Parts: sequence; C-alpha cells; structure tokens
Amino acid sequence: MRLRALLENDALGLRLLGGDEELDRSVRGVMTTDLRDPSRYLAGGELVLTGLAWRRDAGDSEPFVRILSGAGVAGLAAGEAELGDVPDDLVEACRRHRLPLFAVHETVAFATITEYVVRQVSGERAGDLAAVVDRHRRLMTSGPTGGGPEVVLDLLGSDLDLHAWVLSPTGRQIAGAGAPLSAAAGAELAGLHLAAVRSGRPAPHRAALGGTTYSLFPIRNNGRGGAVPPVRDVRESVLSDWLLAVEADASDWPAARLDLLQGVTQLIAVERDRRDAARTVRRRLAQEVLELVQAGAAPAEIAARLRVATPVLLPGLGTAPHWQVVVARVEWAESGASVVQGGPVAQALLEEILVDPAVTGPDSADRIAVAHTGDEAIALVPLPAGPDAPRDGAGDADGDAPDGGPALHADALLAAVRAPLSAGLGDDGRLTLGVSASVHSAEGLRGALEEARHARRVAAARPGRVCAAGHHELASHVLLLPFVPDDVRRAFTARLLDPLREYDRRHRAELIPTLEAFLDCDGSWTRCAARLHLHVNTLRYRVGRIEQLTGRDLARLEDKLDFFLALRMS
Repeated sequence: MRLRALLENDALGLRLLGGDEELDRSVRGVMTTDLRDPSRYLAGGELVLTGLAWRRDAGDSEPFVRILSGAGVAGLAAGEAELGDVPDDLVEACRRHRLPLFAVHETVAFATITEYVVRQVSGERAGDLAAVVDRHRRLMTSGPTGGGPEVVLDLLGSDLDLHAWVLSPTGRQIAGAGAPLSAAAGAELAGLHLAAVRSGRPAPHRAALGGTTYSLFPIRNNGRGGAVPPVRDVRESVLSDWLLAVEADASDWPAARLDLLQGVTQLIAVERDRRDAARTVRRRLAQEVLELVQAGAAPAEIAARLRVATPVLLPGLGTAPHWQVVVARVEWAESGASVVQGGPVAQALLEEILVDPAVTGPDSADRIAVAHTGDEAIALVPLPAGPDAPRDGAGDADGDAPDGGPALHADALLAAVRAPLSAGLGDDGRLTLGVSASVHSAEGLRGALEEARHARRVAAARPGRVCAAGHHELASHVLLLPFVPDDVRRAFTARLLDPLREYDRRHRAELIPTLEAFLDCDGSWTRCAARLHLHVNTLRYRVGRIEQLTGRDLARLEDKLDFFLALRMS
C-alpha cells in the first residue's frame, strides 16, 4: 500500500503535517515505538507510530528523525494524546529529512491504524503471490508465438497495472502498451540504461525522467536457438540488447514480482531471436553481393545477384532501385587481454540505425541488408527509383535521385541516436560511419563501396564518440586528412597552435577563436571585427600577436592554409 491510502481512509482521522510530495512511498509494515533509538527493530518501509514519550525537549527531535530516515521508514505518525499538538521541532526535523509526518488524533487508537495497515499489506502480498503462478502461465501461453511482445505488455497492464515499453539500444520503441513514449524520452531512457550497464550496476536500473520513475530491465539477445553464450564481454552485448522500460520503481518489489518481470524479458528475447532469424536471408544476400563486388566480379554477375536481391528487399517493385552503401566500424580501446570483435557489434548497430522509419522511411525493417567482414559492417540499401534513373553517381550533390528519391544522409542517420550510443560506447569505444552517393547499376557498386569507406575514414578523423560523413565531403580537402599519420598530425598542430593555446591560457586573449573567425571570414578585417564585436584595431593587434607567436604571416595564402588545416585536425 501507499502512504496516500492513510489519508484516503476517513476512519483513521490522520492529518498530514509535511511530506505531501512523498505520499507515493510504499508501506511494508507498521511499528509502534517510544524508544529514542529504535533502529535495531526497523527493516525499512515501515509506518512508525509514536506517542512522543521519548521527547524531553526540542533537541530530541532531530536525532530521532535522522535515525528513522536512515533506516528507510516510509513515514512517521505522532499521537497528540501526550503533548497535544505535534511539536514544531518535530515537524521541522521531518521536513529537513523529507520524512512524511502525520498527526494522530487522541481519539484514534494506534491499534486501529496498525490493524488497517497490516490488513492492507497482507492482502496485497497474498494477492501477488497467489496470482504469480497464473500470470506466468498466461505469459508463457501468450508470448511471442501468441501475438508478439504487445500481448505480454498488455498482460502487464491488465494484471499488474504496469505501463511498459520495449526499446532498442537507440531508444526506438519496438513495442508498448498504451500511449507511446516520445522519441526524446525513449532516447534518454536508452542512454541511461546503456550507461548503467557499462558501469556494471545490477539490473533493474532506476531512472527518473520528467517527474516519472522508470525501472529498466535488459532483454538479452540470446543468439541461435536461445542458447546463452558462456562468456560475454559487456561491450559485445550492450549496443545490441533491447530493454524493457517499466513505469514503476522496482526497488521495493518482492522477489516474486521481480521474477515475473525477468520471465517477461526472456519471452521478449525469444521474439528478438525470431526477428533476427528473419534477417538471415537479407544478410546472406548482402554478403554475396559484397563478396562479388570486392572480388572484382564482372558487372553482369553482380547484376544477376542484384536481380535476386531486389524482390527480397523491395517486394512488389517493378523497376530496379537505386542503391546506396553505408559502411560502419566500431572500435574499442584495448584493455588487457580482452579483445572485442567489432564487426558483429557494428552490424547490429547499423541494422538498428537503418531500421528506424524516421530515417529510412516506412517498412524499412524489410529492406535492411547488412553484412560484416572483420571489424567492418557494410549495408546495401535499396532506394526505390522513378522512371528516370540516373547514370552511376549521377545523383545530386546530396545523393538524391533526380526524381527526389529518399537518399540517406550521414547527419540524419545519427541525429537522434548520437546521445544513447555515446553512453553505450563509454570512454573506450567509437562508432564511425560513411555514406555513399546513390547508384543505379552493378557497375556503380564498387565505386560506391570505396566512396563509403573513404567517407568513414573522414568521419574517423573527427573528434567524438559517434561520427558520420557523406560522399559530398570527399570533394573537399578533408579527404586528405584521414590519411595523414597521427604522429605527423599531432606534431603539425602542436607546432602551429600550442603557442596560441598557451598564450590564451595565461592571458585569456582568445587568439584561437580570433584565428578561426578571421579564416572563416576569408581574411576580411571588417567582417571579422563585426562578427567578434571588436574594433578593427583590436583585431589587428590580435592577428599581429598570432603572427608574432607562430612566426607566420596571415597575409600569405600558404600560411592561412596551414592554420586552417591545423584547426581542422585539432
């Protein structure tokens, strides 16, 4: 029962003196005491009844309340028979420790309150335990084979009054009962869950979001036939496992209810395995096409394999689609002897990113074909084309087909998932992703694959845990940066920028921001001064200081280019 129920029973005649924001606390029992220190008899969750005989002066309230709060009691009910009104010092102590405080009228016996609480708590426990076997039976017979995760979640709502959602590692809602979670809420809950898993904290994980408390249960991806691998590095599973978000605080649940929720996650894991198995054909097709492309097979042979793949990936499509290639790589910092294979992790992540209808359109789950080789995952993405198909590589600057086909864009792929994935990658992982332009025939696939790989290398040269780059960036100078050795890049940027950073650190002169703005304004003194809200003479002084510290001349194109590249590589 909840503390709120005490106020809803008029027969108890209780008055709330403080703690109205804590009335949803669960009450597990009741205890009557006038001991100054009753901690040895408290287990947590009790409603404590006291006649205040322990109180001799105002200084006694603070230590008494501190002991109760430390023991985790649900609330305190003080009788008015001994002292009349409940003393203000007790009210203030309860307020400081956020302990709900009730006043018990002198006409109400503690035995009446005790009997009411015991009856309510005992009834709830008996109801839970009596129903748990039946719930397990109903869940097992109504699991994924009987209608999917929604049926299981509906049972949680009808039997336990629990609202729950199944979420992907990126926060995408896979199933839910009742009103859907917002995309922002799903992403935030996924990020909190991934961070908790990476920290090693035991599940379920408690999360507070928008004034609502959620409990997050992992749904383990069991693999073939539901057999759990004997040993799993958490980094191999954290970015592919689903999670069950329950709108409740499971920290005070009895073991029987926790066991029931664990059973729910196991049932949903079966559905996860079923969906993974459904992707087997698409994965195999992608693998066969990509092996032909990488082996330099004749375009006619690749085209024949594409003709087999098209009906599977785009059923009912009469014309050949455009194709795009997406390459993803997950890399982990080495830690001792632990070695994590990044290819399967990248494959699972790329499938999850591309299956989001907000990114790749409706029915995208039936169009995803992702293979992996080594530490690299490669997606072959069909894009329905109109009658005017372009030549290979003849899409517009953003990769769209001339008829406005829904080409993938690198930034859009990661916009909604960057935060949760960064939490799952932690301090030792990175995800980089490259996207090709769209092509229309087998001849263009080899170039598209190389284009996507080059774009991924450009993304890898950028800071951050989750980075992407598109084909349009390959016409820029940034194409060269990923191929510069790391030690050369560090030496080059240090030689040009370290003197400025050190000067800024000591004098707060903002030379680095000034240099960036000056180059961004193409060396225009008036535009740069206006952007920085400076007098032109102040800007000239700062630029002169930059030149003095580095020995460079910002009037020379070569020196401007060196500074520009150093800033891009830093």
